[in-house]
Parts: sequence; structure tokens; C-alpha cells
Amino acid sequence: MSAKSRSVETLRQCEKPRELNALFILMNNATMEIQKIHSLWNHCHWLTVLAEQGSFTAAAARLGVSKAAMSQHIAELERQAGVALVQRSTRSVRLTEAGQQLVDSTRGAFEQIAQGFAQVRDRAESPSGLLRVTAPVALSRQQIVPRLPAFLAQYPDIRIELNLSDRLSALATEGFDLAIRHTDAPPDTHVATLLCRTQSVLVASRAYLQRAGAPQHPDDLAQHNCLHYPRPQSRPAWSLQRSGRGKNVHNTERVTVPIGGTLAANNSEALRDAALGGLGIALLPDFSAQTALQTGQLQVVLPGWTPVGSYAEHIYAIRPYSAHVPRAVSVFVDYWRAALRNGFAS
Repeated sequence: MSAKSRSVETLRQCEKPRELNALFILMNNATMEIQKIHSLWNHCHWLTVLAEQGSFTAAAARLGVSKAAMSQHIAELERQAGVALVQRSTRSVRLTEAGQQLVDSTRGAFEQIAQGFAQVRDRAESPSGLLRVTAPVALSRQQIVPRLPAFLAQYPDIRIELNLSDRLSALATEGFDLAIRHTDAPPDTHVATLLCRTQSVLVASRAYLQRAGAPQHPDDLAQHNCLHYPRPQSRPAWSLQRSGRGKNVHNTERVTVPIGGTLAANNSEALRDAALGGLGIALLPDFSAQTALQTGQLQVVLPGWTPVGSYAEHIYAIRPYSAHVPRAVSVFVDYWRAALRNGFAS
């Protein structure tokens, strides 16, 4: 081998350790970068929850952590990203363009992870986990809460967080798994399961009817103290419908009567209690009047006439659309379909 060839070979042998060293450094840096990204997965998830909830306080409550921990995680994520992800104010937070881009790019992955974990968890023998439900106040107090002990006895591994509110909540945004709603128009963007039908009834106490006389026709209501649900209209009015059945012909008569009274309340339970106290004639959904009618504390006014247009005629279980339905949600809906299948007829 010539002297020149030996020099080239020696140079190559000297370069090999340097190449290997550079490769090891590159691999080590890549490993460290992957480890750093892995450590920030939880932070990214918290950012998506913050984007949904709109405040550090609400996001911390949703995740079950302290507000301080929430703030620290987001600050660490911003340090690692090298860019502001959140614009803070005294009342709320708003994502920056970079923060929104990060949320948009990771939200789908987190949702897929959550669905996958839920599917695996649902393979367990018994449905379990926290179920967050929102439902109307009166319906909850009178019909749902009394039946919850039987449900929880049947499914002891399920925990329920019940929000009593007549406000229509944004289920996904506010973190609810399910809503029970008294409505005739469930949202098209959600999955709605009909639980039962419901109707309105006119009721009064025996004491009031003895004192004021029982109306014989809807027009007579104008002379009575009518306890009503306030509506956005110039003067309250009730509409009633009577069906007259002949041998071969069905005729329907409908009457709308302006009414007035000393009490209007936006809660049917309050109207029922006022009627129980002998204050006047109340228009109630049947689920509010059921127990008082069964015990004889209240009596139906104008039997043969059905109030229409005042309250919805259906009760639905409504959930956000999801490709996977947790078993806790499924058994809860099935339970209420069975429990309410006969409605609230006295």
C-alpha cells in the first residue's frame, strides 16, 4: 500500500469515531425531545379543557385539580412552546392563535384516547364511573330524585352528579353526559330518546272550589284567581280543547281565555304549593300534580277539557352525539324509559 493510501485509510479510521459520536448525540437529543413531548401530553389535555370551559376556575373544577395547578401546567406548556398560548383577563381566558392551533391539532387525539379507554372500561362486569346529568328543577324534585335510590342500588359503582336547572345547557361544553328535558323540540345535533308523554292539567283544592265555585266552562276562568306560569305576552291566557265524540264524527272545540291572578311563578312546584294552600286554580304539568291528585289534596278542574300550548308534551333523555356510548349512560337511559313508561296519569 502506498504512503498516500495509508494516509487516506488512517483519516477514515479517525473520522469513524467522530461520526459515531455525532450519531449518538443526535439519537440522545431525539430521545430527550420525545421524552419532553411525552411529559407535556397532560399539559396539552388541560389546555383543551381550558378552551372548552373558558376559565381557569371552571377548567380546574372539571379536571378535579386546584386552580394553581391548572395555571402552573399552562405556564409550563407556554415555556416549552416558547410562545403565549393563552390571553388572560380578570374574568375569562382566550386562546391565542398558537394556542388554538395546538388545541385543534390535539383535541381529536384526546377524544379518541378517551373513547378507547371508555370502551375498555365498559368491558367490566358492572357499569361504573361518574355520570353528570342536568334536569329541570320541578321534574327532578318530584319524579327523578325519588327514583334515584333504586337506580343506585341496582348500579352501586355509578356515581351521579345531578344539576337541577331549567336553563338549557350546552352539554358538551359544560361537561354533562346527559340531560333530561321537558320539550317538544329536542336539538337535532344531539341524540334524543323519548322517555314518556306528559300533559297539562288544571287543578285546585277542594277548599278553593267550595269558596269560589267550580268553573263549568273555560270562559268561567276569567272570574277566578288563576295561578300561572309567566309568559312573554301582553296578557296571560290559557287555551283548552274539548273533544266531542259522536257516533261517526269527532268534533274538536278549542277555547282561549284571558286569565289573571295574584300569583305568577316560573316553577310548577311553586304553583302547585300555592294551589294546595287554596289560593286559586293552577295550570300544571301532570308530573307536578300527580301526587296531590292521587291523595285527593287537589282536584281536576274542568274535566273533559285539556289545556294545550302551555307546557311541552314530551320528556326526553338527550346526550351529545358520540360513536361510543358509555355503559353508565346506556343503563341510565334504559332505567328511565322503564320507570316513566306509563307517564304521570293519576
